[in-house]
Amino acid sequence: MEIILASKSPRRRELLQLVGLDFSVVPSNADESAILEDDPAMLVRRLASVKCEAVKSARSDCLVIGADTIVVYDGQVIGKPTDAHDAKRILRLLSGKTHTVYSGLCVMTDEKKLVCHDTTYVTFADLSDEVIDAYVATGDPLDKAGAYGIQGMFGMFVEKIDGNYFNVIGMPLPRLYELMLSAGVDIMKMNRLS
Repeated sequence: MEIILASKSPRRRELLQLVGLDFSVVPSNADESAILEDDPAMLVRRLASVKCEAVKSARSDCLVIGADTIVVYDGQVIGKPTDAHDAKRILRLLSGKTHTVYSGLCVMTDEKKLVCHDTTYVTFADLSDEVIDAYVATGDPLDKAGAYGIQGMFGMFVEKIDGNYFNVIGMPLPRLYELMLSAGVDIMKMNRLS
């Protein structure tokens, strides 16, 4: 069965490659701005579903994976920074504190639509203005929810995580395995056959 990732995220591509999936990428053009939801868990589930549905509606005989990730601190949803100034503001806000990362996941086949989410708590070290300025100058935080990537150099400033590490990157791999298995696709058997 063809597997399609409905995301242009290079990090999600890397994670699917890491588990040995053979897949293609078809970024979703779904309008995410129309989705209003106060509950962060429901928001990421709906966003992942909309992305998945947009790609699946044009294709049959395939399994489509949709995902979305947000950062929440003090009840405020923090998406990707709009620019370097905004990235610095976000990192100062999260410095020395614990925030929550929510990732929604949707898997669709012709027969099934399965949706879930995962939650991880992330605690930053206290960040000096010099560290923030230097990190933002690399350009790394500009395309990431919460203005950081745990899998890169910023990992040096993550003091603690409570929950799944891959969820923070944008794809909760244990949940993906469960959903795909429920949809009739066993990643482990696929890997043995290839």
